[in-house]
Amino acid sequence: MGLRWWRNLCVVLAGVLLFLHGFCYSEKAPNYSFLKEARHAPPDLYYDYIIIGGGTAGCALAATLSRNATVLVLERGGSPYGNPKITNLDSFFANILDNSPLSPSQIFISEDGVFNTRARVLGGGTALNAGFYSRASSDYVRSAGWEERLVEESYEWVEKKVVFRPPMLQWQSAVRDGLLEAGVLPYNGFSYDHLYGTKVGGTIFDHQDHRHTAADLLEYANPRNILVLLHATVEKIEFRLQGGSKPVAMVVIFKDKAGTRHNAYRKDSKSEIIMSAGAIGSPQLLMLSGIGPKAHLEAHGIPIILDQPMVGQGMADNPMNALPIPSPRPVENSLVQVVGITTFGSFIEAVSGSDIIRSWLRRPLEHSFNASEKALSALMTAAVRGGVILEKIEGPISTGHLNLRSTDPEDTPYVTFNYFKDPEDLRRCVDGMRTVIEVINSKSFSDFRFSDIPVQVLIDLMVNAPVNLRPRHLGATISLEHFCIDTVMTIWHYHGGCHVGRVVDPDYRVIGVDGLRIVDGSTFNGSPGTNPQATVMMLGRYVGEKILGQR
Repeated sequence: MGLRWWRNLCVVLAGVLLFLHGFCYSEKAPNYSFLKEARHAPPDLYYDYIIIGGGTAGCALAATLSRNATVLVLERGGSPYGNPKITNLDSFFANILDNSPLSPSQIFISEDGVFNTRARVLGGGTALNAGFYSRASSDYVRSAGWEERLVEESYEWVEKKVVFRPPMLQWQSAVRDGLLEAGVLPYNGFSYDHLYGTKVGGTIFDHQDHRHTAADLLEYANPRNILVLLHATVEKIEFRLQGGSKPVAMVVIFKDKAGTRHNAYRKDSKSEIIMSAGAIGSPQLLMLSGIGPKAHLEAHGIPIILDQPMVGQGMADNPMNALPIPSPRPVENSLVQVVGITTFGSFIEAVSGSDIIRSWLRRPLEHSFNASEKALSALMTAAVRGGVILEKIEGPISTGHLNLRSTDPEDTPYVTFNYFKDPEDLRRCVDGMRTVIEVINSKSFSDFRFSDIPVQVLIDLMVNAPVNLRPRHLGATISLEHFCIDTVMTIWHYHGGCHVGRVVDPDYRVIGVDGLRIVDGSTFNGSPGTNPQATVMMLGRYVGEKILGQR
């Protein structure tokens, strides 16, 4: 009895010591001692884990692995800290549509003619997005084959650091009540869970309207075990080839802002290289490293490491369609706080406020985006005091592909999403837009719209404003099908290109090679929940725990 008691006491004391160790050595954002410019890195580095991309998944993964191993994070962008465009809620559109050379947002146009962007900043998409936090459905978790207990713990780990309850002022409250009036029932109150009906979700903006990002999860990191290099652009991964055995990922070649090349090596046979470069960056980098469709790689003069035709396939982006609503009364500045989760596969959300809309109008863009600039100016001038109600479809079912533009890693590849190629996606959009119209026409929302401006005027405004580069159907103002196709925009929830079961196995190891994993949204077969950031951060923590358990 005494011996058993003594053993239990030792276990408890060991746990306390581990907790105090982690507490004593943790650092608070933004004062990370391990955050460095890549130009200060030595020519050669050796680490247990080399993570390519300090984004939504990468930060969570790095913080977790650093507990018991050395970790190097290579981030092609800069720090989110000290940038008011990133921090302040009112600057949301100014931030995401900033096309300056040092912007955290890299704007591109998909082959579908839709304006889009990809993050180039520590924290990834969490430094750009509208902040809404909502978990994946229980069905999604089960279909992914994840352990539900560890998923729950991983979500909670994220939520303790970066998630808040939104204030819910007048505009968002009117949208909530309008959704209920439109039949998006029941009302589920405040919840992180994915539940049919209308709910208030979490947000990564705190009560001072300041953004928190995945970079804040690095507060969990052991600073003695981690190095995060900024402006470190990875060019390729090199492999060791031995006879008939699998290629082994050995070294990551990256360059700093000055163009100087560096080599990051796996420390030993247990070490790994992990790609967390996102749904565009990860398939792109696999191809640049010689893993992808053989003919496509040969066309770019890339030596073949592994002929893998599924790399870059299954690219998907959840289409968004919206209506601007001018308001006869002032409205708060708000990003997404409420969601209507319908039973027919559409999610309804809203943003509001003159400061947010003006930041959209005033953003500086290159001459190549003049059409978009004029379009959005025309669209939003009427709604400078008001907001936007949007719908996004779940899934989607329609998918496309990604092809290299060049062998330059800084060139965004050609990306085709094939919006609404599947008729079920189009049906979901039409039903979603009908719900948006019902919300606008609801009694609950009546204080925030001009009674003498019918919804048809708002539809006409959207159709006639070139919010994308797609052609217009003659009947787009009277057909919701044509309206969806013609005015489609992105909500920046694209995913795929390195799917589980096609490119990576269930443990996220790249099939056909050793020493390489992919942990990010490129592995998703569908977008999780209403907004994916919660699940992408969770995934970084989840896989990190799995790896440490196997180490």
